[in-house]
Amino acid sequence: MREERQEDFEAVRIVNDEAFGQPQEGNVIDKLRKSCLDILSLVAVKDGKTVGHIFFSPVEIPEHQEVKNGVGLAPMAVLPECQGRGVGSMLIREGIRQLESKGVPYIIVLGHDTYYPKFGFERASKYGIRCQWDGVPDEAFMILIFDQEIMNGVSGIAKYRDEFNEAI
Repeated sequence: MREERQEDFEAVRIVNDEAFGQPQEGNVIDKLRKSCLDILSLVAVKDGKTVGHIFFSPVEIPEHQEVKNGVGLAPMAVLPECQGRGVGSMLIREGIRQLESKGVPYIIVLGHDTYYPKFGFERASKYGIRCQWDGVPDEAFMILIFDQEIMNGVSGIAKYRDEFNEAI
């Protein structure tokens, strides 16, 4: 596992397209690479082949300008033939480790409510934080808070970067 390099871009596109069965996630990643400097993009490589990818980009809770921005985990993809082997878990754990060490106060994720809690994610609604998109099930929108002190009393709508709106 390592940080993504420019020569990985095509392989990352393939992993996301195959995992999701559509090009939207890859399109968002391409746009964010060009428009956003503050990203974390990791790849899992096995026998010289990229088999997994995870992407983190800035998010904000606009009602609380004084709060340092957090990050959103999206997307995370593993080639279908490699799923269920711990690749995604390794990517998530490494991303969490790196972001926590950088002092990021929180990570949000829109994902499977039976998968992400094992990494410490909880329903964001527990903290009064809601997803920007209507119709997202409460149990699917989660947060992992690293800095409880900074996040104390913070609530409102968590917003991903605008590039994600094009994927919906």
